[in-house]
Amino acid sequence: MEIKKAIIPMAGMASRFLPLSLVVPKEFLPLVDKPSIQYLVEEAKKSGVTEIIFVISPKQKGILNYFVKHKDVESILISRKKDKLLKELNDFEAMFEGISFSVVVQKNPKGDGHALLQAEKYGKDEAVAVLYNDDLIEGETPAVLQLMEIFQTCSAPVIALKKLPKEKLPAYGCVAVEKIASNIYKIKKIIEKPELNEIPSDLAIVGKYIITPEVFSYLKKAKAGKKGEIILAEVFQKMLEDGKTIYGCEIKGEWLECGDKLKWLKSFFYLSLKDSRYKDELKQYLKTISK
Repeated sequence: MEIKKAIIPMAGMASRFLPLSLVVPKEFLPLVDKPSIQYLVEEAKKSGVTEIIFVISPKQKGILNYFVKHKDVESILISRKKDKLLKELNDFEAMFEGISFSVVVQKNPKGDGHALLQAEKYGKDEAVAVLYNDDLIEGETPAVLQLMEIFQTCSAPVIALKKLPKEKLPAYGCVAVEKIASNIYKIKKIIEKPELNEIPSDLAIVGKYIITPEVFSYLKKAKAGKKGEIILAEVFQKMLEDGKTIYGCEIKGEWLECGDKLKWLKSFFYLSLKDSRYKDELKQYLKTISK
């Protein structure tokens, strides 16, 4: 029942970050001093994951270059006696020991469900974690580990949830639920970007999941919608209509979003102003420019 694999889809166009995303993958935009994709990999490792599969576009094949040992850089730092920088690099590389990385290619962006389907061979026989780069959770217990703990007791798909003010919910996927415990729900219905009068609860879907092989079976049978996309939320809804059980977990921690420029900037400032290395000087600087 242990979950050892995580799929990280990252093949979308990132149109909300144009023109920057023409040359820099959204997942490599920095949050403080490391790219957002690193936060997901660290979360997966802290949750016990030992294998990570990136779903990439044909232009993103350099992703694996980031998570390898950089012996050429190490040699230069040694020759120049840059001991502090060398230690930082070695500490960075040590973070990913014990994890294997692989990639699958999504040739055309046809929805988040279609992206997952490209990695079917990694999840057809076992449950896997899924993490989307738009959503980070900053807290004591990794969000994926929170989902895993629920999966251990239910052996069914688990979706991460967070409460939001009603006026914000039309921009998100929302769920109708039956409460089981303090932060655990049985999901009854999923509505993607509902109208205000359709909102079923104050719980929005966060881009973190535990999915089972049965989810891949449904993805394979799913038909593309009007936009030519296979949407994961619609596949989950089909499963619910067929009487399948899906659980929700209201995640503990601060939800940091990176899905558009403003949300990314807010997350950047939030993490920067909490970082012990920079927060004091940054706060003083912000005071000087806000006058």
